[in-house]
Amino acid sequence: MFDVALLIERQLKDLDADQIIALHEGLDDTVRYHLLLPVDSSPAVLMTSMGALGGQVMSLADPLLSDEAKDSIEEAGQAELDASAALLVSRGQQVTATLTEDEPIEALLALVQATQSSEVIILTEPHIVKEFLHIDWTSRAQRKLDVPSIHLLEHVPFDAQR
Repeated sequence: MFDVALLIERQLKDLDADQIIALHEGLDDTVRYHLLLPVDSSPAVLMTSMGALGGQVMSLADPLLSDEAKDSIEEAGQAELDASAALLVSRGQQVTATLTEDEPIEALLALVQATQSSEVIILTEPHIVKEFLHIDWTSRAQRKLDVPSIHLLEHVPFDAQR
């Protein structure tokens, strides 16, 4: 079995699934993908999100609002994770899927260790400033990982990523 930890920033699309699988064509071992999708439902993030949406700034001290908002974020994250896993499964792949509220790189490291993954794929949208400063997920993970890792841009064909 060849285990691959896959940290994703948002739901995979058909192109993403096809490209991920193409990376492992020709392997003699069966590949098992371990999807990890971080969600952040902390009050500070919720406050920022609500402000960015132009909504009236409200106190998140009310536990009912926080719980409702947190549940909504977790439900949306789980739906994205399930859809992403379904894309890989529909292509005949073995998949596990985990939604986490933990810090993404720490959660990735724990996943790699727990699954004894041989490789890591980090799939995000471009984050030019973070990448330049080497504080993006890939740079941070590569400093801590003992396995090969690759960064792919989500929803972008391989040829356009060069």
